Amino acid sequence: MNISNQIRIANAPCSWGVLEFDLPGQAVGYAQVLDEIRDTGYAGTELGDWGFMPAEPAALRRELDARKLAMVGAFVQVAFSHKEAHAGGVEAAVRTAKLLAGVEGESPFIVLADDNATYPVRTKKAGRVTASDGLSEAQWATFAAGVELVASAVREQTGLRCVIHPHAAGFIETPDEVARLLDLTDPQLVGLCFDTGHYRFGGGEPLAGLRQHRARTWHVHFKDCSPAVHERSRAEGWDYFSSLKHGIFCELGKGDVDFPAVVGELRRTSYAGWIVVEQDVLPGMGAPRQYAQHNRDYLRELGL
Repeated sequence: MNISNQIRIANAPCSWGVLEFDLPGQAVGYAQVLDEIRDTGYAGTELGDWGFMPAEPAALRRELDARKLAMVGAFVQVAFSHKEAHAGGVEAAVRTAKLLAGVEGESPFIVLADDNATYPVRTKKAGRVTASDGLSEAQWATFAAGVELVASAVREQTGLRCVIHPHAAGFIETPDEVARLLDLTDPQLVGLCFDTGHYRFGGGEPLAGLRQHRARTWHVHFKDCSPAVHERSRAEGWDYFSSLKHGIFCELGKGDVDFPAVVGELRRTSYAGWIVVEQDVLPGMGAPRQYAQHNRDYLRELGL
C-alpha cells in the first residue's frame, strides 16, 4: 500500500491571519476561510480561535459538510508554568474537545501549547533564546503536571487525545525544551504535534527532530522557515511579531526546511495521520489564498 495515500492534507485558519493573539488588523470570516481551504485542495481544517467558527456541533458540522471538509484539531493555549492556570486550561480544553467530538468523533486532536507571547523575554527573544531564559526546575514540574492534568481530563471526558505543540515565544521552543517536556510527560497520554517551522525557528533541524521524536509524533504541522528572515531577526533583535510581520514563516519550499526528507521519513515510518499546512501571517497580511494554493501544489509535487 502507498503510505502517502493514508496521509491527508489540511490547512488552518492561522494561514489567513486568524491567530490566538490580540492583534490589530481584520482577519477574514470563517466562511471565506473554509471556502478557500476547500477551493485550494485541502481535505480538512483545524478550528481556529474559539468563537471564530460556529461553537455548536450541528452548525459546525453543516458548514464542514457543505465543503466536504474534516475537522482535525484545535489549538488551546494554557500558561502551564503557573499552577493557578491549570483549572482554566482544563475547562477550555474540555469545552473545545466536546465541540470537536460532537462534530468528528474521537479522531481530532486537542493541540496544547504554552500561553505564548505573554512572557516578555521569550516574546522578545523568539528564535534566539538561551538556556538561561528557560523554566526553573519547579516550573518544569508544574508545567508537565499541568499538561498531564489537561490531557487526562480531555481523554476521560471526551475520548480525544492531546498533543503538545512547541511554539516560539513560549517556554517550549528549543529542541532541548521539547525533549525535556516529552521526557516529563506520559507517552501514553501526551503526544507531540511536530511543527517543522517552529522547530526550525527554535534552533532545531526538523528531520533530526522528527526522527528523535517520531514515536511521540501523533500530529504534524508543515510550516517553512525563511533563513534570510531568521538571520535578520537574530541580527536586529526582532521580537516574535516582528519576525511574523517580515515573513519568518514563508511558503513551503521557499525556506530551509527539507520537506522531501521529512515526507520521506513520515512515509518510512508509516505515518497515517493528518499533515496540517500552517503559514502563520498577521491579520490582513499577504495573500493567504495564493499561499495556500502554492503550498498545496508543492505538496502534490512531493506525492501528497
